[in-house]
Order: sequence, then structure tokens, then C-alpha cells
Amino acid sequence: MLVATLALWGAVGGAQAQTVDPFEHGWTLDTEASDLRFLSIKKGDLAETSRFATLSGLITDSGKAQIRVLLDSVDTTIDLRNVRMRFLFFETFNNPEATITVDLNPDDLRDLHSTRRKMVRLGYTLNLHGVTYENTADVAVTLMSNDRVNVSSTTPIALKLSDFNLEGGREKLQEAANVTIVPLGIVSFDFVFDRSAPGTPPDASVVQAAVTPGSAALETKGVMDREACVGRFEILSRTGNINFAPASARLSSDSTPLLDNLYDIVNRCPDLSIEIGGHTDSDGSDQANQSLSERRAAAVGDYLRAKGIPAARMRAVGYGESRPVRPNDTRENKARNRRIEFTVLN
Repeated sequence: MLVATLALWGAVGGAQAQTVDPFEHGWTLDTEASDLRFLSIKKGDLAETSRFATLSGLITDSGKAQIRVLLDSVDTTIDLRNVRMRFLFFETFNNPEATITVDLNPDDLRDLHSTRRKMVRLGYTLNLHGVTYENTADVAVTLMSNDRVNVSSTTPIALKLSDFNLEGGREKLQEAANVTIVPLGIVSFDFVFDRSAPGTPPDASVVQAAVTPGSAALETKGVMDREACVGRFEILSRTGNINFAPASARLSSDSTPLLDNLYDIVNRCPDLSIEIGGHTDSDGSDQANQSLSERRAAAVGDYLRAKGIPAARMRAVGYGESRPVRPNDTRENKARNRRIEFTVLN
């Protein structure tokens, strides 16, 4: 989906084709008039369309196009489905944004002022979920006025989840929702760009400023109700992104982003107490696994307490290897059994 976005930018540059340089002054994405959508298919033939609410983009006067999508802004129209997409699929606590870049050729769009509409194939680079991916996309570029252009997908763009290491996220979504999901995302877009005024080039900060995970999420701010809290704790229990050093209860540094998101949710559910449950695989003795699970659960509680959550609101419990979610017969299954779960107590 992000892929498509990139293409549009290229198109924009051509809207200024009346000048010798089609990228003169640069261009800025009109976020309110633009849309980026993706379609997913589950249960065999049920199609669902979602979108991203927070986009930004620009084209420099040298023809360098870039677009940024804040993945936390995913909008499926259902709150807890948004949360599943954020934490289980996109893992936005580690990968809060996706970007698309393209180097535009002015000759491709120099005659747009006379043709008014052109079909263009553009090469793009998409950075999504820690993966850099290159491809081409076909777009339609329509000149709306001398200073405004519309760029849209001509055909849906299919992205294979395996190309972006998103298969694990798909599996987590399937388990959480108890559905089968086709391992493909189908993207379409409709973008509008405006030419910048002379002497005021596009503000590069819109695509370069630091992103705070969760800042673009479409959810109620402040205190959440019980349903929202319970649903979020259940989702966080499925992430598998709270990690420890091997055979120890020392939290690894890559756990911090998710733990900080966990703190935010616990803090916004002040009337609820939670159980932090530690679980292990079956390697080692029962006694050792029981002790390890207790210490790991306590380590998560210590982290939250250090952030300001009262100890009275948390109960750390170890279950050892007694509650596997999968058979302990493969490395992958064992990894899924080593986990921290959260349960609302009151």
C-alpha cells in the first residue's frame, strides 16, 4: 500500500510542467484530500478495506519524492481491531512508520500541462517493517490546476506479506481473531499534491521529524473503559515481544518499546489490577522452569513499578511449563510458549 503512495509523488512533479523545470519550488502532499487504503481477505472470501489516517509527503525541487505513513494510524473502523493491527501485525512499537522514496525524471511529466492526464510507471523504494523493497507501480497523474495534481493507482498493488517479514504477524492475527487470512495485502491510493509558493520550499520536517510510537493511534485519549483495557491486555499477551537473556530473568533491551506501551495502557486503566503471568517451554526441570517463570514475571512487574505503577495494582505469578499454547516439539513452538501474559483481576 505504501508502495502505491510513492508512485503518486512522482506524478505530482509533472503538474508543474508549464515551466522548464517541472519540480520548481517543490510540492507538498495535501493530507486531508489524500487517501491510502489496503484490502485484506479473511475466511476465504471476506474482504475488508482499511486505511491510514496520518500521511505526509513532499517532492523536492530536485525531483526527490518521499512519503511517510504512520502505521499507528491504521483505521479498520473498529478500536480493538486497530490495536491488533498495531501490536500484532505491524509491531509499531518497533516499526512506527513506513516510507516510500522515488527519484523522478522530469521528462516523464514535462508535457502534463498539455495532456492533462498521463499514465506513468515509476520505480520506488519502500521501507516497511525493517525491510527495504524495490519495485515499480503504474499511476494516473491528472492535472487539476497549474498548482494542484491528483495521483492515483490505476490497478490495485499486491504486496506479499512474506516480502516484509509479516508472516509472523499474520499468524498472530489469525490466532487472536480465530480466522484465516490471505498472506497478501492489496493497496490502492488517491493522492493530491500542491505546488509550493516561490521561496517557500516544502518543509522537510514532515517526513523527517522523530515519531513517537502510539502518537497517531486512533483511540480515545486519557482513561479507557474496562472493555478497551481488557481487550488491550489480551492483545499484548500475544505479541511475544517481551524478551529475556537466555535462561535468565534479565529483560533484554529490545523489550523496552513494548514495555513502555504496556505502561501507558496500565496507566490509562487506573481502576484495574492485573496479573503478570510468566510461562516457559519444557526444556529443563519442572522446578527450574517454575522458578524462572516467577522471576521473569516479577521482572516485568519491577519495570512497571519503576515507571510509576503502584505495586498494589500488580500480581506477578509464575506458571512454569504447565500452560503451553503449543506442543513443545519445535524451536518455533517453544518460543511461543516462552511468554508473558496479562490478565485483569478485578
